[in-house]
Amino acid sequence: MSGAVDLSALKARSDAANRPAPAGPPPGGAPSGGAPSGAPPAGFVVDVSEATFQADVLERSMEIPVVVDLWAEWCGPCKQLSPVLERLAAAGNGSWILAKVDVDANPRIAQAFGAQSIPMVVAVVGGQPVDAFNGAQPEPQVRQWIAALLDALRERMPAIAAAEAAAGGAPEPEEEPEDPRFTAAEDALEQGDYAAAEAAYQDILNVEPANEQAAAALAQVRFLARAEAVDPDAVTKADAAPDDVDAQLAAADAEIAGDGVEAAFARLVATAGRVFGDDRDRVREHLVGLFELFPADDARVTAARRALARVLF
Repeated sequence: MSGAVDLSALKARSDAANRPAPAGPPPGGAPSGGAPSGAPPAGFVVDVSEATFQADVLERSMEIPVVVDLWAEWCGPCKQLSPVLERLAAAGNGSWILAKVDVDANPRIAQAFGAQSIPMVVAVVGGQPVDAFNGAQPEPQVRQWIAALLDALRERMPAIAAAEAAAGGAPEPEEEPEDPRFTAAEDALEQGDYAAAEAAYQDILNVEPANEQAAAALAQVRFLARAEAVDPDAVTKADAAPDDVDAQLAAADAEIAGDGVEAAFARLVATAGRVFGDDRDRVREHLVGLFELFPADDARVTAARRALARVLF
């Protein structure tokens, strides 16, 4: 569903988009010579606009890695990923900076990075993108990605080690009180063992049925396992066989993985209206499972729930 992307085109677009920037007014009324050298960041998480992109991302990335989070208010996976990035940025104590970009308000930034779907996360170093991933990743994978980035850059960028030293060598102190049951599940997920991770989260729910964190993680793990194995032609095959329930379920997973949330929901609601008995139950359960990937108040989930209710009742 996500992973490192080819950044060659992205780099070219970023260069082209930023060449005219020096001619514009300097962000925040600063002198045209750029941000003051060594100026402390206002925070570890910054909201970036097209007007501040030059200073907050490109110039700051000369001294410290800047991780750009491309998001939008309507994007359900973004609402899952952004809080993870913010927690990790705070724990990093300035060893890297999180730059949040609302793509609806700042379309030229998204265009510069060649973003075709969101969430998209890009690491910028020395004014250039160096790595990226798409889609909402579980926290262990995001933490691992950040750690690998810092490990690769620590010798080149002394500010990373300085920030870590200032934090007492413990940039992520929130890990200490973690529930060992969740740690075991996350370890399995990091190793790509979806079955073991699913079993671990299910064990937590067997003891604590109301544990929302475990329930949300279980839904994510189940979806990640399916999405990794989904047929690239699933949507085409499903469209050619509207009464094939298995094909419709696979196509909905593929659409969710590609940020086609509303299309996936509409597909399964329509399928539930065409089939009966056990097939209808399978479609309903699958759709309800997809709802669990998003916040309960997501407008798309609310609309789909109502549509499903009309079909079923």
